[in-house]
Amino acid sequence: MGANMARRLKDKGFPIGSVYDVRAESAEELAKELGCVPAKTLAEVTASADIIVTVVTDDVAMRGIFHDNADNLLINAAGKTFINCATVTPSLHVEVESWAQAAGAKSLEACMASSITQAREGTLYLMIGGDAATYEVCKPVLEALGQAPRYIGRAGTAAQVKALVNMVMNINTAGLAEGLGLADALGLDLTMIREVFSQTGADSRVLKTDGEDMQNRDHACFFSASHAAKDSGIALSLAQEQGLNLPLATATKAQYDKMTSQGLGELDKSGVAELTFRNRGVA
Repeated sequence: MGANMARRLKDKGFPIGSVYDVRAESAEELAKELGCVPAKTLAEVTASADIIVTVVTDDVAMRGIFHDNADNLLINAAGKTFINCATVTPSLHVEVESWAQAAGAKSLEACMASSITQAREGTLYLMIGGDAATYEVCKPVLEALGQAPRYIGRAGTAAQVKALVNMVMNINTAGLAEGLGLADALGLDLTMIREVFSQTGADSRVLKTDGEDMQNRDHACFFSASHAAKDSGIALSLAQEQGLNLPLATATKAQYDKMTSQGLGELDKSGVAELTFRNRGVA
C-alpha cells in the first residue's frame, strides 16, 4: 500500500523525500524507482519531508515508529505533519496526536477503505480524523491519493468508522463463503449462483470482489485474513467498551483467527472459503 501511494504522489508531482521500510532492500528498490533516498532510520524520514505518510501493520508497529524506540519519527519533528493510514485501535490515534503535539508536530489519521490497486490509481476511500485545519492544509495530498476524502471528526473517530467498515465487510465475506460453500455441496453451478446473488438481496460489494476468487480458489492477497482478524478484533473491543454483544462479528473473527492458526493468515480474506467448501483440505 505504502509503495503504491508513494508512486501515486510522485505521478501527481509531489516530491518524495525518502522512503523507509523495515526490510531495507524493499526501501532501496522503491527509492531507486522513485529517485529518492532510502532512509536508514525513522528520524531520517522526518528530516526529509514536511509531510510524512505512514502505513504500518498494527498497534505495536504504530507505537514503535512514534514512541517506543530510540529511533522514531518524532525526533526533531517540530513543524512536521504526519498522515497515518494504518488501521489501528482508535485510542492509539488519539495518543499519536498527543505525542505529535508534544513534539511540536501535527497528525491526522487517514483510514483507508480500499486496496492495493486503488492506492496506485489514486482512488482510495479515505476517512480523515484529527484537527480540521490540519486536514485543510493536507487536502492536496489527500485528494491525490483518494477522489473524495471524507472528514469524519476529531482524532480517533475516523478509526472508529474504519473499524465498523471492516467489521461489516468481514461478516459479509464470511457469509458469502458459507453461501457458496453450501451451494457447492448441493451440486449447484457456482457461476449461476453468483449471478443470482448479484440480482437479489444476497448482492454485496464482496460478491463482486471475492465471489469469483472463492469459486476459483484464487486467494492472491489484497487484504489478508490476519488483517481481517485484527480489524474485527478492534471492532469487538469497541463493542465491549460499549457493553454490546456482537455475535456475528465474534463468529467472523473466530473464522479468521482459525485461518491464521492454520497458517493461512497471509491468504486474502476470500480464503475464508477454504474453511467452508467441502473437500478443500482444511478441517
